[in-house]
Amino acid sequence: MVFSSIPFLFFFLPFCLILYYAVPYKANNPYVWKNVVLLLFSLIFYAWGEPVYILLMFFATAVDYCNGRLMERFGSTKGRRRFFLICSVAINLSVLAFFKYADFLIATLNGLFSLSIKPLGLGLPVGISFFTFQTMSYSIDLYRKQVPMEKSYLNYLTYVSMFPQLVAGPIVRYSVVNEELRERLIKKEEVEEGLLRFMQGLFKKVLIANQAGALWEEIRQLEMGQASVATAWLGAAAFTLQLYFDFSAYSDMAIGMGRMLGFHFPENFNYPLSSVSVTDFWRRWHISLSTWFRDYVYIPLGGNRKGVARHLRNMLVVWFLTGLWHGASWNFVLWGLYYGVLLALEKYVWGKALNALPKVCRHLYAILIVVVGFVIFVFDDMGALGNYFRAMAGCAGNRLWGEECLWYLRNYKAVLAAAAVLAFPVYPWVKKKTEALGDKGRAAVSLLSMFGYLLLFAVTTAFLVNDTYNPFLYFRF
Repeated sequence: MVFSSIPFLFFFLPFCLILYYAVPYKANNPYVWKNVVLLLFSLIFYAWGEPVYILLMFFATAVDYCNGRLMERFGSTKGRRRFFLICSVAINLSVLAFFKYADFLIATLNGLFSLSIKPLGLGLPVGISFFTFQTMSYSIDLYRKQVPMEKSYLNYLTYVSMFPQLVAGPIVRYSVVNEELRERLIKKEEVEEGLLRFMQGLFKKVLIANQAGALWEEIRQLEMGQASVATAWLGAAAFTLQLYFDFSAYSDMAIGMGRMLGFHFPENFNYPLSSVSVTDFWRRWHISLSTWFRDYVYIPLGGNRKGVARHLRNMLVVWFLTGLWHGASWNFVLWGLYYGVLLALEKYVWGKALNALPKVCRHLYAILIVVVGFVIFVFDDMGALGNYFRAMAGCAGNRLWGEECLWYLRNYKAVLAAAAVLAFPVYPWVKKKTEALGDKGRAAVSLLSMFGYLLLFAVTTAFLVNDTYNPFLYFRF
């Protein structure tokens, strides 16, 4: 079940919220019944497509919960605490590797050594990369004594399985929500803000991401030897817009639903397509993943504190793992190393020169790198990747411009224009200007906004009813 679907919007979410708000508070444990409702709906949500993998989630959460209890009870020394941490992390990574990377490893071995090992053909559990990192963060933070041990398995399972952020993040650490699992304020104002944030994400997903994706799919089907250079670049830009608006929309919807339930999830995107460097881009894109690798891999390896050579090694390790986290294919590894090398070059080679350039030049530089990077990201077939790059560079005799490019621009001009504008912080600017108005001005803007949201919701619903193209790209990660 995806957030941008009729069953979720008109049945699952309303019924969940009604029951969630209706259940009474318990005197000695006020939120236990709300947590029960949230857990039940989260399990239903996860079981909608893959019921059997609920057992996998029970296993993963039980392992970390039990190791946490053992760490607190018997971990009187650092060595004992480390033993339970290693048990927890090793089991988590083994489960992730088995389901996500077993066939990738088999294919690699078959290719290298001319073997004929049969792939396992396992389905990838939805959201396994996200909830594995969440459970690992709890174990590591508990080992570091940065969070208290969770005594209630109900609370811990609710934290891991919470449906708003289960399948696509943001990666919510236990330290962020551990107090809210026991006591949280559900205010009318925050519910309203959460609803608006959810609606914004829904509009971005259906009206922009899906339409940009449709353009990308049309261009992707072309014979690259016949496509113009401009068309190839337009396709790469369309996929970049699709991925950004698709993923950031899901983060918006997750954060909005969390707010409606009384939780405050971390921000995951901060207008990354307005970046002025690769470093700036990764401070703004998938923030919860970047900070996870920073805190649990990069800094423990030594960060930038032990000389240039060690720093470069640490960067390449982190970006190799970042690429591999995204998928079991060599293009993801290449994509991660691509950014690792570029970040190292910005740090040690051309960073100062880059900062001296006008902002518009730095922005064009960053966008060029991001668009090229997402071409690597989207093609798991290296032959197809090479063909697309040749078309972008005009190396296959491609003409610079073609009538098909003009046709695509004419047919998708509205969505491309909207995406180009909304990729920049226009909404915060409008909100700031609105807040500067008097009471009457704010009331008028609020009334207009209400009608605007209702109109956009009606249009979005019409698209969902009529369109069959409604993918979510990060489900496979």
